Amino acid sequence: MAIFSPLLRWPVMACALAGATAVPAQAPSLAMLDRLEKGGWQLRERGKDAVLQTICLGDARRMIQIQHPRATCSRYVIEDTPNSVTVHYTCPGAGHGRTTIRSETNRLVQIDTQGIADGKPFSQAIEARRTGGC
Repeated sequence: MAIFSPLLRWPVMACALAGATAVPAQAPSLAMLDRLEKGGWQLRERGKDAVLQTICLGDARRMIQIQHPRATCSRYVIEDTPNSVTVHYTCPGAGHGRTTIRSETNRLVQIDTQGIADGKPFSQAIEARRTGGC
């Protein structure tokens, strides 16, 4: 068993690390959202009958920012699994939020979103269901 002095360990470690190559991190795909059907969707607060919003959905990523629909926001993906995504987003001057979207089918999702919009806190549990074409 060879014993290295502390002075020799650093050059050995540096040589070992020099051969390592950095692997760029892949951006999360949010593939679950891509599987949702495009078309008309109704959003209702869970447990209530009234429709909060009806949207024509081409890109399901719009459901991430329900409270900040037109804001330009940066996003940080917290979770990206086959059936669920969680994203934190920050909209300079407009607020921020954290949204979890859980897919039951490609026509039915559960959305939990909370954050700050227009200087006021929000927290909503929403069921979004595809209703047909736009």
